[in-house]
Amino acid sequence: MLWRARMALLGGRFHFESDSRQLLCMVETAYAGLPRHLFARDAAPFRIRLRLADRNPSRSRATLEPPPLTTLSGPSGLLCGIMDAANFTLLSPHERAGLVVVSPGMLASRYHARYELLEFSVFTLACRAQGLVSLHAACVGHAGRGLLLMGASGTGKSTLALHCLLQGMDFLSEDAVFVRPDRLLATAVPNFLYVRRDSLRALDNAAIEARIRKSPVIRRRSGVAKFEVDLRRLGCRLAATPLAIEGVVFLATRRAGSSATVLPLSSRELIARLRAAQPYATQLPSWKAFRHSVKGIRGFELQRGQHPAESAVALRHILEQARRASPSKR
Repeated sequence: MLWRARMALLGGRFHFESDSRQLLCMVETAYAGLPRHLFARDAAPFRIRLRLADRNPSRSRATLEPPPLTTLSGPSGLLCGIMDAANFTLLSPHERAGLVVVSPGMLASRYHARYELLEFSVFTLACRAQGLVSLHAACVGHAGRGLLLMGASGTGKSTLALHCLLQGMDFLSEDAVFVRPDRLLATAVPNFLYVRRDSLRALDNAAIEARIRKSPVIRRRSGVAKFEVDLRRLGCRLAATPLAIEGVVFLATRRAGSSATVLPLSSRELIARLRAAQPYATQLPSWKAFRHSVKGIRGFELQRGQHPAESAVALRHILEQARRASPSKR
């Protein structure tokens, strides 16, 4: 293992080693330059080895994209994610260790290698070893406080996160958030924002729009094409530390009308909506502690107005209200 890198991600310290400079470049593309998020400085580091396979797997026919990842579990908490015989990852959360194997041909599909092999490994180790709750949500914040944004596909989480950035708010994630359940501290990897081309119609900032249009275009397995916007190069505010969650906002599919409308939810409604929106998280051992902590924060439904900027202003207003109500809270 000739190439090494050390980074603070998702509340823990990660040590990466590789026999391939190209694979370590993939690590640096994903995580270099991000804010350091640490929960415990004395915790043992996570160790991930990346190995370049000596050959490509044989396939019966040429494909436009690699096979989807299949996950398997084994004894002692071992996990395996497999694309094919030369592209897979083996993880041991108990030992805080992982092995990622990538074929030379997979380097031509670096988005899939990074997103489905590397990030799967990093996210799984951090979540399971630290007892975090994994949520399918976006998260934005201000002054150390954050809001979780939840909604079905197409409700505009990424577009809203982009407009929150333009309002000067801090960005944490557009898709995957990991929460320490006892203190409701949220962490994520604030590296990329994935923006659909039609979302650019609502942008009023010509300079930002031009930079987004110069970003690479990736195609998800669903067939949806999006700009992959590297926020580290866009000059945006990234959450410098894990955010203290002040509330959960559910994005409604319907519009409010002329302006964005925020409707408060009761504690019972909040828990019920969380359970419906996060079926994977409800199966985690940390869900019970998370559900107990969430009862102490507020829930909202956000109905969109004519422009996404209105929704971003509404979110910032919620955070400012929380700061005035408890100024000593981080």
